[in-house]
Amino acid sequence: MQPTQLTPRARLFDPEAMARWLVNAHAKRQTFARAPKAIRARTALEACAVQQSFVKMKSEHCGPAVGWKIALSTPVMQHMVGLDAPVAARLHQKQIVRAPAQTVLSSYTRLIVEFEIAIRLSRDLKAQSNPHTAASVREAVGFVAPAIELADDRRAIYPEMHDKGLELLADNAWNEGVILGPEMALSQVLLGPSVLGEQDGLAQIQGRVFLNGQSIGAGVGADLMGHPLQALAWLANAANDRGECLKRGQLCILGSLVSSKFAQLHDRFRFELQGFAPIELGIV
Repeated sequence: MQPTQLTPRARLFDPEAMARWLVNAHAKRQTFARAPKAIRARTALEACAVQQSFVKMKSEHCGPAVGWKIALSTPVMQHMVGLDAPVAARLHQKQIVRAPAQTVLSSYTRLIVEFEIAIRLSRDLKAQSNPHTAASVREAVGFVAPAIELADDRRAIYPEMHDKGLELLADNAWNEGVILGPEMALSQVLLGPSVLGEQDGLAQIQGRVFLNGQSIGAGVGADLMGHPLQALAWLANAANDRGECLKRGQLCILGSLVSSKFAQLHDRFRFELQGFAPIELGIV
């Protein structure tokens, strides 16, 4: 009798199991860590499925997903967590508030704050025959605004993050909210060449951050993947790769102009994006 060749069994992965583990880890204020091996996502595709389940569970308390964010927009940050691309994550309706605002430090395991350019979409960015580009997404930009992102790294140990990139992706890139400033039409922000590039107003727009009245950092729009609209194009393509799309009315935050800052009790952050009224966040 000829021996029968055995074919490997397909891996049965349950994204909801890891999503429930994440919900429990957040509830118990556990330090950010890899999921148990039996339920751990092994690929970016599996981690995206976990994120989708986690966002659905979180929506019960934080409202539906109404926007998107980019994390790890630089190769240095990607390398730190063992990935080779940025990460897309979702924003929840009840966690988006208008500036000025304050947040309670004790509500987080460890709060970090980032300073971003936000875009409100005026039309859907559905999948098309060619990938989206900075030029192709321009007409979908309804408004631009300054934003402050709130995130909870759950006391992540950064020197040990080299193998935890998929956990970060699954954990919705740590997002816990957005403080949104005044919105302005893209045409008012460009104020320069009609052709997008390094010299247009959105690429050159300056952002400065102050903590308790002292300057702590600055950046320009071109720091966001070369151009904020290039970052938006990447986000649109990432959503399309998941079988989704960025939709009209959704808010997209495109990465921080300044390195993340750990918040302390009684801190007051002020973000000045060129051409916009400053926005402030108080830590109580």
